[in-house]
Amino acid sequence: MLRKLFHESGFVGALIGLLLFAAFPFYWMVITAFKRDSDLYNLDFNPFVFNEPPTLEHVNLLFTQTAFVRWVENSLIIGLAVVAITLVTAVPAGYSLARMGGRKAESLGIGIFLTYLVPPTLLFLPLARVISLAGLQDSLWSLVLVYPTFTIPFCTWLMMGFFKSVPRAIEEAAIVDGCSLLGAFVKVVLPVSLPGILTVVIFTFTLTMQEFIYALTFISTESQVPVTLGVATDLVRGDIFYWGSLMAAALIASVPFAILYNLFLDRFIMGITGGAMK
Repeated sequence: MLRKLFHESGFVGALIGLLLFAAFPFYWMVITAFKRDSDLYNLDFNPFVFNEPPTLEHVNLLFTQTAFVRWVENSLIIGLAVVAITLVTAVPAGYSLARMGGRKAESLGIGIFLTYLVPPTLLFLPLARVISLAGLQDSLWSLVLVYPTFTIPFCTWLMMGFFKSVPRAIEEAAIVDGCSLLGAFVKVVLPVSLPGILTVVIFTFTLTMQEFIYALTFISTESQVPVTLGVATDLVRGDIFYWGSLMAAALIASVPFAILYNLFLDRFIMGITGGAMK
């Protein structure tokens, strides 16, 4: 009995510690975003609580003295476009590799995945040449062209593993009932594969929203930058860091993703582990 109580207490303690570790960054962003400067920079005050009444001056600076709304719009345009390109490319490619079978398909799938592991710092110079030839310099469409180079390989590998867990029998039954191969894929395989597709959407959108190196390399005009680059460059002016506004921007940009992950957590885990079913 005592041993069981000890194990349960250890589990609860570890769970509480993990929750505190995960929630602390959000708590710190809230505290910093709404603290007055006199409270934020006073070393005699407790940094973990409001020692003075909260203020909205940092949020007001973010929305009135920067192009934060425009940056968010740019990030959404880039993210949605890259998600569409990745889905149109990775889903058919993953299905083809899964149904091809054999060593060639496995080797090709591994080769595609390995391209995802190439560091971005090795690729931005040749990609800059491609962007220049395409005439997309200093445009958010340059990122729409570049980001699929690292979202498609991983998502193709992910969908290949997921499609392997879908029995061929359901496709064959649909074909016997009169569907074409394409019809069976659209009407039968895709609905069953919704968790994997949702995983691709969440992974791709999150990755494009947090990427920084390519955005810094290809875009310099303030009206064209995504939120990650705009916040980092406009709210750090010389040796002055606008910590309150920086944390407010991080909070506003991260909370929707936290809600999204919590709403679709079960399907996301199912999509990530779907390829391991066999």
